Amino acid sequence: MLQQTASRPEAGPAVLELGVVIPTFKEAPNVRPLLARLEAALRGVVWQAIFVDDDSPDGTAAEVKAIAALDPRVICLRRIGRRGLAGAVIEGAMASAAPFVAVIDGDLQHDETLLPAMLAALRGDRADLVVGSRYLGRGADASALGARREAGSRLANWLGRRVLHARLTDPMSGFFMIRRELVEQVAGQLATSGFKVLFDILASQKAPLRTLELPYEFRAREAGASKLDNGVVVQYLGLLVAKLSHDLISPRFVLFALVGASGVVVHLAILRALLPIGFAYAQTLAALGAMTSNYLINNAVTYRDRRKRGLALLSGYLKFVLLCSVPLIANVAVATMVYERGPAWWVAGIAGAVVAAVWNYVTTARAVW
Repeated sequence: MLQQTASRPEAGPAVLELGVVIPTFKEAPNVRPLLARLEAALRGVVWQAIFVDDDSPDGTAAEVKAIAALDPRVICLRRIGRRGLAGAVIEGAMASAAPFVAVIDGDLQHDETLLPAMLAALRGDRADLVVGSRYLGRGADASALGARREAGSRLANWLGRRVLHARLTDPMSGFFMIRRELVEQVAGQLATSGFKVLFDILASQKAPLRTLELPYEFRAREAGASKLDNGVVVQYLGLLVAKLSHDLISPRFVLFALVGASGVVVHLAILRALLPIGFAYAQTLAALGAMTSNYLINNAVTYRDRRKRGLALLSGYLKFVLLCSVPLIANVAVATMVYERGPAWWVAGIAGAVVAAVWNYVTTARAVW
């Protein structure tokens, strides 16, 4: 059973020093084992564990609250209607009053015994940020990720280093400790969707941070399921573009634009197939087909943290179609005008699609998601 108060020197009041942020989704079996490991690793430290749970259906939040009722160091932030590891980390860090915050996964793959060394580096002012690296030194081994995920992780790290111009071996790490004030300074600039919050924090700083990496052995997952999928990969690419533009372009707009590009392909395919029925009719049906494709992909990728399901998916689609139908008349009119002035049907189709793109992004972002 966990002690109700942290170990501390007998003299003087206890001063909170470390907030450990733990994003969770469907990880109820891991809660007690992780807290027991933190208890053992952080003896002598006044710490708190902030679980940020994305409304897990397996009762993760209830498990945390049952412990929190007996141990005031344990806090549960249950998020309703929003998801995403980055957003969970930001909310957890902002909820802590500790001068230092650590981020560690709830799946027991990170090595909690590294936390004291991380804290010592920050206490001693040897760094502003300490990163647990899976790829530091000759013995680096991230094979617990699986071959496909490890290859993807190494590629993501390589791209991240090129954008950051940093010497970190693992800028995509989900295991790190930082001065809380540094997160607060850039919190408004951070993307709440996606998984690469460390990269975002580093890229959003006005001045480079003093960083230190410590190696650790990445463990095999004991319970729960990986949150990494193809949508996360696309979100990361959007984040890279946003940071390369110095945040002039939002990551979500980048994703919306990429989805829109796929919609152009769908549009042209339908238009080409239906040309025999007449250009205006074909252009209208092609626009509706691309609209449907864009809605479904945006719901799954661009707005995955606000993803709609069931009846909400249908009602959202109706709103999306209604809003996107406003520029549809202009879409068809412009495309028809271009088509009548030249033989390139595909140029006409693209011209019409571009007319509606900006309107669709601005209006649907607010009204649908």
